[in-house]
Amino acid sequence: MHDLRTVSRLFQMRADFVEARPYGSGHINDTYCAWYNQAGIPLRYIHQRINHHVFKKPEQVMENVARVTHHALGRLLADGHPEAHRRTLTCIPAHDGKSYAVDENGNFWRTYPFIERAHGYDEIESNEQAFQAARAFGEFQKLAADLIGERLHETIPDFHNTPKRLAALEAAITADVAGRGTTVTAEIAFARARTADCSRIYDLIVSGEIPERVTHNDTKLNNVLLDETTAEAICVIDLDTTMPGSALYDFGDMVRTAAPTTREDDPDLHNLGVRLDRFESLVRGYLSAATFLNAAERANLAFSGKLLTLECGIRFLTDYLSGDTYFKIKRPTHNLDRCRNQFAFVAVLEENMDAMEEIVVRASSVGT
Repeated sequence: MHDLRTVSRLFQMRADFVEARPYGSGHINDTYCAWYNQAGIPLRYIHQRINHHVFKKPEQVMENVARVTHHALGRLLADGHPEAHRRTLTCIPAHDGKSYAVDENGNFWRTYPFIERAHGYDEIESNEQAFQAARAFGEFQKLAADLIGERLHETIPDFHNTPKRLAALEAAITADVAGRGTTVTAEIAFARARTADCSRIYDLIVSGEIPERVTHNDTKLNNVLLDETTAEAICVIDLDTTMPGSALYDFGDMVRTAAPTTREDDPDLHNLGVRLDRFESLVRGYLSAATFLNAAERANLAFSGKLLTLECGIRFLTDYLSGDTYFKIKRPTHNLDRCRNQFAFVAVLEENMDAMEEIVVRASSVGT
């Protein structure tokens, strides 16, 4: 537990600190909900310590966050949105005007107003929630689509550079530091057989057919706050990985995490299938907001789910061959189970690709 009263003094708070408690279920940053008093009116804020061991350049992370949220708020206010300040995170400035502050121990802190009467869910419970989450991420991208100025910092270089992920796998196969290569020949062959898929979207970006956009890069439901009364998506949170990328990466990861019939580390592949009804909800929700997509982006929406699942499986396999040095594991074969699960889902998506592409065409043509 950090001294949040001292942390509060680092920022331009317009209220008196009362108390703070740990908040949320995140595993990377330290998050606290703090209560303040402003002339007898209780106010809540979020204080968050950025994990500078994970994010090596927290200043760049916060420059990205501040630029994107400031721009989004300006867009919402210009459009006359009645809840503009509730629809985007807002950085409370430190006393030097920056969007973050550094305490005496070298910890990086940021502060946001607490978004009241809304909360996130760790698991999608309905197609309506899938629709709302996808719409929220589409709206997030739309608000940032005309961000001007210098390119955002690439806080995790080559995060979704799938050809480089495949190259890293080949290096791990060659090194075989854990002596596991002979046990995963089928998985290696599966990845190599899809080499052309790995470069498909990357090549379209390089050629200019797909534009680089501001993307979130962690598009899980628990990064969307839903209104407690209406269940409408209110605000996208956890913007640490916001950086340049393809809109398709965000949508593809939604498919990867929301459309399977079981969790990503389920070793029983008989449980694994794709929920086409859930996929349709994602498509309808996303396209209801992402009106800025060009023809090449729309044409690859269905494929993006396959690509992001393939990329994740490659990363799990690479880590397994490297001795489980990146992803946390709960059993010796955890990363291998994850890899097999993701590759099996790739195969399921391939079997259903025609149906998925038809869903995209239908949603694009009839509207939402």
